[in-house]
Amino acid sequence: MAEIIQRDGTWAFDGSTVRITPGLHRSVPLFRQTYGEIAVPLEAISGVAFEPERKRGRLRMRLREGADPLLHATGGRLPDPADPYRLLVEVDRAGVAEYVAEEIRRSLLLDQIPTEPTKAYLLPGPPVPVSVRTSDGTASFDGTQVRIDWADTSDRVKRATGPRIIDLGDLVQVEWLPNSGYEDGFLRFVTRETTFSKLPPEKDPYALDLWGSARRDLLTALVATAVTARLPHPSTRAAVENGEQTARRPLTAAVPPQADRHDVLLRQLRELGELHRDGVLTDEEFAMTKAAVLRGF
Repeated sequence: MAEIIQRDGTWAFDGSTVRITPGLHRSVPLFRQTYGEIAVPLEAISGVAFEPERKRGRLRMRLREGADPLLHATGGRLPDPADPYRLLVEVDRAGVAEYVAEEIRRSLLLDQIPTEPTKAYLLPGPPVPVSVRTSDGTASFDGTQVRIDWADTSDRVKRATGPRIIDLGDLVQVEWLPNSGYEDGFLRFVTRETTFSKLPPEKDPYALDLWGSARRDLLTALVATAVTARLPHPSTRAAVENGEQTARRPLTAAVPPQADRHDVLLRQLRELGELHRDGVLTDEEFAMTKAAVLRGF
């Protein structure tokens, strides 16, 4: 067992798995503490290195492309402190960090772990159900459906469309950009019908506009990762889109009585019409948002 324990977290390697546990110190980002322990199988790792510095060093792990749904969902845009595959190491523990890195590298060599991209996710991502609240609304995922409930601070266009419920089988991908504190981010759920939508995140009924607390908004990556882990792997997505893989059948959610659905539909269309007449929505935005409401019914 090769192990290093630091205020930033713990890495423990038993020859087949690296267990990464975030530290509990207040300096550890909320995202890492919420994501929790990550068990990284040796076959998912492409390399590891210790980077010494004058005051402290860093252990960094590189994963094979396609092995981790978190890295795919976030696209390398996680802020460095929130990266779970990075460990801050105090200068007096540099020797231990070098030893842990060397043990992992030796096992990679002995087991002849390839470095090319994987054809399936080797890590599971966060467990479901998962739900994250932002200033724009709440995104929830139960393993079969995504639900978006708008906040009182959401754009009137979004509130007029009502909650979004998206079956996993209708999703193509998840797009995520963090809120940097200087520029807004977004969490967008792309379906086959909205692939070419040009609505900005603040008006898109399939997107959360991330403009509040950057620390808390970062948790939306949990939802993005959980959904991504259950979508077709990138290596097979082209085959899925071409019909070469059997289509998945999403579970059918309970729906309200037809009369209630009809009343809700009329109310939402009426509100959208008022926003259009008042000039809040352009012709293009009105057409796209109206189509989104109709698709929901």
